Amino acid sequence: MLALWPIRAGAEPLRLQLPIACEPGRTCFVQYYVDRDPGSGARDFAGGRQTYDKHDGTDFRLPTSVDAAGPLGLVRAAAAGTVLRIRNDAPDVSVHETGMTKVAGVECGNGLVIGHMDFYETQYCHLAEGTVAVRPGERVAAGQAIGHTGLSGATEFPHLHFTVRRAGLTVDPFAPDDSAGGGRHGSLWDDAVGASLGYRSATILNAGFSDSPVTMAAVEAAAARPLDARAETLVAWIRAISLEAGDVQRLVIRAPDGQIFAETQLPPLVNPRAQSLVFTGRRRPAKGFPAGTYEATFEVLRENTLVVAHRFVATLP
Repeated sequence: MLALWPIRAGAEPLRLQLPIACEPGRTCFVQYYVDRDPGSGARDFAGGRQTYDKHDGTDFRLPTSVDAAGPLGLVRAAAAGTVLRIRNDAPDVSVHETGMTKVAGVECGNGLVIGHMDFYETQYCHLAEGTVAVRPGERVAAGQAIGHTGLSGATEFPHLHFTVRRAGLTVDPFAPDDSAGGGRHGSLWDDAVGASLGYRSATILNAGFSDSPVTMAAVEAAAARPLDARAETLVAWIRAISLEAGDVQRLVIRAPDGQIFAETQLPPLVNPRAQSLVFTGRRRPAKGFPAGTYEATFEVLRENTLVVAHRFVATLP
């Protein structure tokens, strides 16, 4: 059971800056929130299901591993404090390749814990090997660079797992004064940061057109081949995150004349899915692809309600 620390009436809460260098909703996204369900189920602070059982932090996801290795992947101290402990030598290898037994006891991977006022702590997990830039006992300022996102510990994709604790108990930064869960009361985030972290039940991570079918590995590495007029195949692809069981995904390409060029609709998801890659397309006809703008539209239906809609285009001369 995940214990959550309720904030006392009149107590001065910690105010948190964004712990990663990015723009929420554009260059980074919350993949999972803290699990507020005290039992074996899973529920986030808003009463949704963007979490999993006993998840004790907020996961900040970047669009690709290239972003994680660049300026967007810089990890920052969320508040001023003193570094309590670090780990800096765990390898950057997906747990999908190594298996959970290889990371037993070091699920956080490389990371650190910072102590703050009034018994608060913040923890930063899955940093890249050798990038932790501070030492135990060192004082840090809010916003100070402390490391870089990576692929260490129990993770299948580069992201920052950020946990807040008070007196050893998990605090949900989105709703610290509602330990029963399911509410939107209060926040530990700085006002500007909190305003940028609007709740999302599903998110488009990235999308594009290619001259061949794409793979999750190519998308993660930002290596999907671009579309050009000589392409043998015209493919639209899109990657969504934080989907729920029952979600139906549909991707349609319309040709320059407005007619449906290609279409894929997947069956309802049997289980929640952290990420989903969908693509559709056609091989080059004998006369070549008609010139003009090709429009791709992606939709996610949840209980017959549209929860995600995304449009993107490509133009062939």
